[in-house]
Amino acid sequence: MIRISKAPNASSLMATARSFGNYNLAGALADVIDNSIAARSKNIYIDCDYLNSGDCSISIRDDGIGMDRNELIDSMCPACKHPDDQRAPEDLGRFGWGMKSASFSQCRVLTVVSRKNGITHAARWNLDDIDDWEMDFFDGEEARSMMNAHVDSVSGTELIWTNCDRLTECGEVTHDQFAELVVLAMDSLSQVFHRYLNGDEGRESRIRIVVNGNELKGLDPFCQNHAATIPYQEEPIDVRSGDHIHRVVMQAFVLPHYSKLTQIEHDTFGGKEGYIRNQGFYVYRNRRLIISGTWFGLAKHGELSKLVRIRVDIPNALDDTWKITLDKSDAQLPSALKRRMKALISTFRTQSQSVIRTRGVNTNHGQHVQVWSRLVRQGIIRYSINKEHPLFTALGTNLNDEQAKALRSLVTMIESQLPVQKISSENTADKEKILNGFVSREELVSFLSMSLPGLMAESGSPESLLDLLKDTEPFASNMKVVEEELSSMKICV
Repeated sequence: MIRISKAPNASSLMATARSFGNYNLAGALADVIDNSIAARSKNIYIDCDYLNSGDCSISIRDDGIGMDRNELIDSMCPACKHPDDQRAPEDLGRFGWGMKSASFSQCRVLTVVSRKNGITHAARWNLDDIDDWEMDFFDGEEARSMMNAHVDSVSGTELIWTNCDRLTECGEVTHDQFAELVVLAMDSLSQVFHRYLNGDEGRESRIRIVVNGNELKGLDPFCQNHAATIPYQEEPIDVRSGDHIHRVVMQAFVLPHYSKLTQIEHDTFGGKEGYIRNQGFYVYRNRRLIISGTWFGLAKHGELSKLVRIRVDIPNALDDTWKITLDKSDAQLPSALKRRMKALISTFRTQSQSVIRTRGVNTNHGQHVQVWSRLVRQGIIRYSINKEHPLFTALGTNLNDEQAKALRSLVTMIESQLPVQKISSENTADKEKILNGFVSREELVSFLSMSLPGLMAESGSPESLLDLLKDTEPFASNMKVVEEELSSMKICV
């Protein structure tokens, strides 16, 4: 038997590396920021420039410990680390591919300039000129001239992406598209690194990330600084990996009902996809968010559990157990944790349901005008829609005779088809599953806008309007939202 060595074709392998992981601009930047954090950087500056030629240039520079000549050459090498190598607990890398795969997912030319102890070196991979694994290398003044003039520390590293041909699926990108990509990336980075941006748990590892001159503020998905957020005690769980025991820590939070949030807070914590999509587990590896808003198949996303978010902290020693992907965008739940995590879901979904229900229609407040009326005649109980409700009367003022007749017919049909027996049965057997009196913030604002002209006409003044709404459901249970909307309309403050 003989052994034959066959190195992979440089151009083919590096072109293939462009498809490693599932990177977008935000994910690629996040992977590079991981390296800056591992290099003990305190300040990270990202500049995204749209050039007149239609090309884009992106640079990421930090004030970390930097790299000397040999360290820079090693870092430019694909797979420069073995995934099973023992690493420092704070290390955010794993495969030794991150800087290269993230960069080439967006660009064709990667330049890395690094300064350590005042000495600067630079190296460059160009996918169009990479035969025989030869990279461009620069020393002395030539290397120093390549580093951004704003970097004045004795150490630090700057990555420069040029010929950015993979920012969008079609390759070409307009100025407006580029600006939108940058904004989306800023939003994503604000959440992924929020524990580093805000600082947490008394750590001194707070960092600054500045994108095009704008310093990012950490977006905490658990809304921990809000007085109405319900935090629960941490749940430590020991997990075996090989011969070692490592600790996973979980902590649940139940977010405030929307009536306790401003519109900005509601939109921020709901995100673009809303509260239902963003409920579930948020997995952090060394305080860096890698997975958000999933139940790992242990439960379904639903209206009643939409306020539950559970933080899961795992150490990098469990990367293999969790099967962390190259781009750090996905992981698999270890079977050893499934039972405990499922129990947590059951406990805190119930708490979320309680928060939602207690902010629904309050039928115990007799002074409030209710949507439904309860009538008792000759011992027979009947529920009907309250025709004196201000929303009903306000709608009626805008209808002609034919429309008003159609509305009355529709209401009569709804009343006659009220599933009393089914409600009674479920109220006995599945009381905890019934969502009673819930109305979303969007629906509430829509009700208010639709009925406002009629309510104003009925009340006669902004002051009387506010009093009327305070006595009328569903507004009475959600007055913070109502007052905020009225204030934005400059009706009353």
